[in-house]
Amino acid sequence: MRSLPLLLFLLLSAAPLAAAQNNHVWITEQNAPAVVAVNVAKTDGSTFTGTGFVLTPDGLIATSRHVSEDALYINITFNNGAVSGEAAQVAAAGNVDLALLKIQARNLPHVTLGNSNTVLPGQTITVIGNPRRLQNTVSSGLISQVRKKADGIIWHQISAPISPSSSGSPVFNADGQVISVAFASYKGEGNQNLNFSVPSNYLKELITAAGYTLPQPAAAPTLASPKKPNPFWAHIQKSWDICKQLWHRWFSPPPTPLKNKQ
Repeated sequence: MRSLPLLLFLLLSAAPLAAAQNNHVWITEQNAPAVVAVNVAKTDGSTFTGTGFVLTPDGLIATSRHVSEDALYINITFNNGAVSGEAAQVAAAGNVDLALLKIQARNLPHVTLGNSNTVLPGQTITVIGNPRRLQNTVSSGLISQVRKKADGIIWHQISAPISPSSSGSPVFNADGQVISVAFASYKGEGNQNLNFSVPSNYLKELITAAGYTLPQPAAAPTLASPKKPNPFWAHIQKSWDICKQLWHRWFSPPPTPLKNKQ
């Protein structure tokens, strides 16, 4: 009987971990096709690769401003290997490290932007990017802090690893919405996971100022529509079923043997 409480504790304590892991998987499955590599030939003859993500089905793409600045030529590589024609920079923010690119396309998978004003320290995040040109690398972490600079600009400090070519990577919240755009890290001995991103509301402002409109978010699912699975409650249900089986096995009286008929 002592083993039953222990079993319940182990099953229930594993549920939050399973839920978090499944949430990262779900976010990646939904959004990885919209995360792209931004390939840039600079005016000085150098080349650079950064990360971007698709905002609209017709080819509006967000990235970091320093990825596309001084560009002689830009194109886009999608996670299925497809390469776009030439991309044009159509807007760049003056106060934060953000830019908008545009390609000719139709029916592209795209992300949904969240409200960065609701972001809090300790919040779980998922980042999809192209560190060292390793396309669609997924990492996880936390919002380490919401930083307000002397000029009033807000930065998100994040613990998810950021490497060269990750600039422009979307930072997703637990609902799979982009709440930030990765752009910088503190490098050097003794610095670990001191990374920074631009809140998504600055990106919304840039999109509006450039004259573009984002697609309307999908309507909330109806009773007849498939819903995002809740791995936590699925785990609880499975644990309860196991406990019921063990209870009947340990505490149910043995069956009465049948008497031989005379």
